[in-house]
Parts: sequence; structure tokens; C-alpha cells
Amino acid sequence: MTVRPPAVAGAFYPDEPAALQNVVSHLLTEASERKLSPKVLVVPHAGYIYSGAIAASAYIQLTPYKDRITRVVLLGPSHKVPFEGLALPDCSHFSTPLGQIPLDTELMARAAARFSQIQVMDSAHQHEHSLEVQCPFLQSTLDNFTLIPLVVGDASSYSVAEVLDYLWGGDETLIIISSDLSHYLTYEEARQRDGMTTKAIEQLSTSLTGGQACGCYPLNGMMKVAQRLGMEVFTLDVRNSGDTAGDKNRVVGYGAFVIQ
Repeated sequence: MTVRPPAVAGAFYPDEPAALQNVVSHLLTEASERKLSPKVLVVPHAGYIYSGAIAASAYIQLTPYKDRITRVVLLGPSHKVPFEGLALPDCSHFSTPLGQIPLDTELMARAAARFSQIQVMDSAHQHEHSLEVQCPFLQSTLDNFTLIPLVVGDASSYSVAEVLDYLWGGDETLIIISSDLSHYLTYEEARQRDGMTTKAIEQLSTSLTGGQACGCYPLNGMMKVAQRLGMEVFTLDVRNSGDTAGDKNRVVGYGAFVIQ
């Protein structure tokens, strides 16, 4: 068994198990459950003090399906390592302070063999937070599940959509796109830009840019699939760090969405 250890525990979220569980449980308790049937969640990936409440507004929607969802396909942008395509890790488990998550290594191997845009690249995962910060939420909202973690580099919407189609599965499979919205604008500038980005996401735009969402590459691929399947976007929460735990001079935007 090979395990990817947590890279940002103690920075983006607590590294002590009881403290982490308390934080996540509190965030989920404060969130509102709606009558939705999520196939896809779009969630932010900043430190929990900044974006945890926004992420929780999406994860609480999994409560009725915690025993039905047994596989999670998780895509997020690369912040540390530049590369083209999509990267899988070379390990069998992801670890957080709440325990280990088994990866669906069989399906990962089949996908890597099938698609030239997928490579096995541990360096893309080693210090990447966009996927890791989702794991404690998943461990707290689902019963037993396997994970397929994909860090997305420079990739076309078609190349991402092709992989999503292959991994789509049925009701047992949940897709998660990890993305923040605007970065380092003033509070009012961010509200305006994030409002426009929210409308674009609701309209299933496949041409989002990095200035709108740092996870634009996985998002655009997801939107291409959603367009073809006639899916609908439900906006749950859109705020920025000026609303949660930061000043209003230089903020980061966050959004939570369900696609079904």
C-alpha cells in the first residue's frame, strides 16, 4: 500500500483529528440542505477559515446519498507544477488526519491506458491543495467510497470532457470540480466579476478563463459534458474572503454549485 500524506494539514485545515472533525461538522451544521440530486459539485479550495462555509453548502447536499455514492471523481487545477493534460498519482490511498481514502486504482489504470492526455505524475499531487482540502469534507459526508483524483494542467475542454465521459458512471459516482473564482481584486471588483462568472457557469459556458476561475480547465470540460446532457446548474453560495475572514482590499472569490 502506498499513501499520499497530507501536504496542507495544519495550514489550510487543522492537523489534529478531533479539531478537524469539529471544524467540518460545525461548517456542515451551519449549511442548509436543499432538495437536490447532485451528480456534480463545484466547490472552492482555500483554507477552511476562508472558503469552508461555502464548500459546506455543497457538501451538505450529499447527506441523503451518503450510502449511495461509492466513487468520487475529483478534479482540480495545478497550483505548483506546470504540465499539459491530466495527472493521476502513483499511490493507492490519500491520507488526511481523519484517515485514509482508498483510490480506485483499477479504473485509474484503465483510464491512463486509454487516454493520451492522462499521465501518472506524483509531483503534480505532492504539494497540491486543490484536491486535498476536499477530502475531509468527503470523509465527513459519505460512508464508504473510493477516490479518483485528477490534477488538471493545461488541458482543452474536449480532453477533460472525454475523460469525464469515461469516468461518469451511474448514481454511485459523484463528480467534484475544485475551483476558486476571482483572485486579488478589491471587494467590489470581485463581487462584480464573480457575479458575471456565476451567470456564465449557470449558462454552462465552456470558455471560462483563469481570471474568472482558477479551475477553469476542469470547469470548462465539465460544462461541455453538462451541455450535451442537458444538465442544470444550481447556485448555492457565492462570496469572497472579504465576507469570511479577510480584508476587503485584496480578496479571493468562492462559489458552490450543484449540477444535476
